Amino acid sequence: METEGVENRHEQILDADTLGRSEAVREYFGTRYEKVSAYARMLMEQGELRGLIGPREVPRLWERHILNSAAVVPYLTNARSVADVGSGAGLPGVIVAVMRPDAEVFLVEPMERRTAWLHEVVQELDLSNAVVKRGRAEDYDGAFEVDAVTSRAVGALSKLVRVSMPLVSVGGELVVLKGRNVREEFDAARKVLRKFGAGEPEVLPGETVEGVEATTVVRAVRRR
Repeated sequence: METEGVENRHEQILDADTLGRSEAVREYFGTRYEKVSAYARMLMEQGELRGLIGPREVPRLWERHILNSAAVVPYLTNARSVADVGSGAGLPGVIVAVMRPDAEVFLVEPMERRTAWLHEVVQELDLSNAVVKRGRAEDYDGAFEVDAVTSRAVGALSKLVRVSMPLVSVGGELVVLKGRNVREEFDAARKVLRKFGAGEPEVLPGETVEGVEATTVVRAVRRR
């Protein structure tokens, strides 16, 4: 039975890597492809075993996680420092660090087993621009500020603004990956945004390669 499980996982990895080996994906990531691919491979081989992703996520890793995370990067071009709040397996923080080697990226994660994984990834990929910070975003209020805070699948927008915006410097941005129905969260988030001197949230298209469904990016600028 154990051998059968290993074989099934191997087949899943091969299936999942089909999109990752495509010419479209190679062109999209360009010179950063090898490191992105190495990270994806680590997730395929260890992610489920270490409780970082669910078993159903392995076959669709590139589409649902790697490319989904990469969709936020074009909106971070002016940021020289980025914090990924609730980094988890490193999505999107590790992808941001790989694609933006010129930016300092803080991977903020409270769970010890996940920060252990993040340290391994940073070392394995030689991400000298990535710094793992164990703790919640609230723990670092006043400790540092960044040009942009990002996150993926971390609670309601109002809560995300409340814990993340204190890390954003004046003139900086909250740039997060959310579900397609995120506008339903805007009413509750506006009051919190105003408290932190942030403007109206903006919905942006998160597009990557042709044939892969675009995700939703929400951006809000801190003006004071």
